[in-house]
Amino acid sequence: MASTEPVRIGIMSFAHLHADSYAHCIVSRPDTELVGIADHDPERARRKAEQFQTQAFPDYEALLADSRVQAVVICSENARHRKLTEMAAAAGKHVLCEKPIATSMADGEAMIAACKAAGVQLMISFPCRYSPVMQRLKARLDRGDAGTILAFRGTNRGRNPGGWFNILSESGGGATIDHTVHVVDLMRWLTHSEVKQVYAEISNGIEHKPFDDVSFLSLTFDNGVFATLDASWSRPKCFPTWGDVTLEVVTDKGTLSMDMFSQNLVLYSDRDRSITWHNWGGNMDDGLIGAFAESVRENKPAPITGEDGLRAVEVAFAAYRSAERVAPVTLPLEAS
Repeated sequence: MASTEPVRIGIMSFAHLHADSYAHCIVSRPDTELVGIADHDPERARRKAEQFQTQAFPDYEALLADSRVQAVVICSENARHRKLTEMAAAAGKHVLCEKPIATSMADGEAMIAACKAAGVQLMISFPCRYSPVMQRLKARLDRGDAGTILAFRGTNRGRNPGGWFNILSESGGGATIDHTVHVVDLMRWLTHSEVKQVYAEISNGIEHKPFDDVSFLSLTFDNGVFATLDASWSRPKCFPTWGDVTLEVVTDKGTLSMDMFSQNLVLYSDRDRSITWHNWGGNMDDGLIGAFAESVRENKPAPITGEDGLRAVEVAFAAYRSAERVAPVTLPLEAS
């Protein structure tokens, strides 16, 4: 019989923008408890602990040493994912790591190996799988009545998040590594197939800075499905949300269209001088946290594995290589 006790979770870093949403989900769910927060920015840890009415730990080691903590959510800069995951695994804590899994294939492979050796779960944060409309699309395709998938047209056209996302040593890349992985994960999930070839056009044509903000990919899958993906940071600063994840699925019976953020209220605020979207549908981040908690509580494999994260980010790495060579790149990637 499954335990009725909540899964006790710590958060390692609030550097990533999604950390606040995950924290809100953890404190609001009856099956999870936020034990505390640690951060390499102690002042940020203190502020967030006060906001979410939990404990601020002086460092990551102290958080991981707390016997109450069963699992952690890692929301650091991308370049810190490996170190924090290896620390958590060594302490016997299950891990939910923000995407992309890592800034190199070697780091991602090391994270997977560390968690496997320690006997802990490694789940990657791909909350788009838990969007209600995405789950309806998946169920329709799995039933078979919508036909056989022939092609995709996907977008994840977001805003430039700024900050460390624009520092290549911390992010591992710009728009391509940031936004490719979400939609590639959805395509892999729907097709049960791997990307075998990538051709990409990438530039910094919007802000003309040392990171990519324009990213268009053409993908071919092992099973013959082909796809296009716009993963650019092309939304203006006033855009109401972080992205506009859409997916058109062409089958031999027709086309299914999915707009992930269309369930929203539009707020025009004179106080903040902003326009924002407020979701009224299901909370995909809550679905992600619930699935992670269930895998920890019931000791069953995470539904989104480290390998899923590695395969998705490999497509982003291939895109960078393709753009540099101005030629298609075949996966799996050979060492560069």
